[in-house]
Amino acid sequence: MDHVTAFLKEEDGVGVVEIILILVVLISLVLIFKKQLTSLVKSILSKAVSQSNNV
Repeated sequence: MDHVTAFLKEEDGVGVVEIILILVVLISLVLIFKKQLTSLVKSILSKAVSQSNNV
């Protein structure tokens, strides 16, 4: 039991540097695929609107 509590106290979790790196990667992916993402979202929304009119 002491090993478990020691491990939990030692574990610091995700650091600020890791969070910043993940955000940089996500933002760069969005910027790279911006055109494809906007066309995909527009397509999905137009399908949702057209199918909601049928209901």
